[in-house]
Amino acid sequence: MKFEVELKFPVNDLRRVETALADLGAAIEIPVKQSDFYYGHPARDFAQTDEALRIRRVGSKNIITYKGPKIDATTKTRREIEVPLVSGAEGAANIIDMIEALGFLQVAEVTKNRRKANLSFADQAVEVALDEVKGLGEFVELEISTNEDGVDAAREAINQLAEKLGLSGSERRSYLELILES
Repeated sequence: MKFEVELKFPVNDLRRVETALADLGAAIEIPVKQSDFYYGHPARDFAQTDEALRIRRVGSKNIITYKGPKIDATTKTRREIEVPLVSGAEGAANIIDMIEALGFLQVAEVTKNRRKANLSFADQAVEVALDEVKGLGEFVELEISTNEDGVDAAREAINQLAEKLGLSGSERRSYLELILES
C-alpha cells in the first residue's frame, strides 16, 4: 500500500526557499499550471471521513486520485491511489461524465502554478512543490512516497528537511479545505 508523507507550509518568500533548495543540490523545474477538480461522494461526506477524490489536469495530462484519511496528528500522511487517465480535454470530459453519472458532484476547483524540485535527503527521495495557489497565496510542500513500513523514517526526514529550509507553521488542511473555509 502506498502512502504519502507530507508537510505543507505557507510562506512569504518562495525565492528564499528556492535558493535554499538549490544550495542542497535540487534543480527546480519550470512552473506548470495545475487544475484540481474535487468531487463529493453521493453517499458519504468526505469532509467527515477526511477523504478526497480529485481529477488533476496538468497540460494535456489527466490523473484521478483518491486520498484516504490522515493517519497521524502532525503530518498529512495518508494512503494515496493515483491512476493516469486518457490525455487531453476529451479524456477529462469522459471521466467527469462518468463520475457525475455515478452521483459524484464537483465541490471545488483548486488552481495553482507549481514548480517541482526533487532531491535526496536523509536517504529519502523528496519531492518539493513551490506553489502559488489562486486565492490562497504561496506554499511549500515536502512529500515522500513510501510503503507502510517506511512512514516513520519518511516523517523524520520531512521534519528535518523543513527545519533545514527554515520552514515552520505547517498547515495540515488541504488546499481544498482552505478554499472552502475562505
